[in-house]
Amino acid sequence: MESVRTSRRSVMNTANDWRALYPFKSNEIAIGSQRLHYLDEGEGEPLLLLHGNPTWSFYWRNLVLGLRDRYRLIVPDHIGCGLSARPTTSEYPFRLQRRIEDIVELTERLDLKRITLAAHDWGGCIGMGAAAARPDRFARFILMNTGAFRGGRCPLRIRICRTPFIGRLGVQGFNLFARAALSMATARPQGLPAAVRQGLLAPYDSWQRRTAINEFVRDIPLSSNHPSYQALSGVETGLAQFRNHPVCLIWGMQDWCFTPWFLERFCQSFPQAEVHRFDDAGHYVMEDAYERIVPIVRRFLLSS
Repeated sequence: MESVRTSRRSVMNTANDWRALYPFKSNEIAIGSQRLHYLDEGEGEPLLLLHGNPTWSFYWRNLVLGLRDRYRLIVPDHIGCGLSARPTTSEYPFRLQRRIEDIVELTERLDLKRITLAAHDWGGCIGMGAAAARPDRFARFILMNTGAFRGGRCPLRIRICRTPFIGRLGVQGFNLFARAALSMATARPQGLPAAVRQGLLAPYDSWQRRTAINEFVRDIPLSSNHPSYQALSGVETGLAQFRNHPVCLIWGMQDWCFTPWFLERFCQSFPQAEVHRFDDAGHYVMEDAYERIVPIVRRFLLSS
């Protein structure tokens, strides 16, 4: 735990204003040779909250604060993200299948049962992959501005970030991906509060600490010859077994990345899903509409 505390102190010292927004105890578990940091807040039925790119467990803070009185919330930082280990590409594969295996191992090591998965961005694909691998452990799903199927829909601004050398220099060198998201991923007219902006960026303050952001971008499987294409195909195929499970779809309709097209694809996979569309929210839907989302999630959990 000392390594977690040291890492957390070094991150927090870079931005004093955001610490009050993240008043949680750190936990860690060894996944292979890597240290995975996670939050474990509250007691009761488990909710597994999975972030995407370029966020970390900080993204889920308001849902944790809003539900930990009744539920147990497990919120990991994917390897390379947040307060987890920061391996190089030679030390960790940074591929979808490995991400899925990490979450499967976490759920088994913590012996989580009747899990409610809440997932955003890459967290949806990773989480649904873990659920397909261990369907007996998952009971309900809350999906927000994410994807879990093939489709080849990738905005030009994301494709530019995948350009050899130039893309990596911008994403990993100048942190342009995470910085751009502070304005492009929100629909708030006034933008995100300063402390929230600091919190979202805090763990990603150097080239090495931004490796995972770049590798997530590179791991988008847009063609059948991509190393993660088969893993994504498996995730997509696995959706069918949860067709009759309770599902809640929460969407920021101003998202230019995971557009309403992705929402409609999920509605086809889960025709009985409860659907909430937020016309005034963007990709960071929890940042734009958490005051309305927390009560929605609580009602969904109580009624399903």
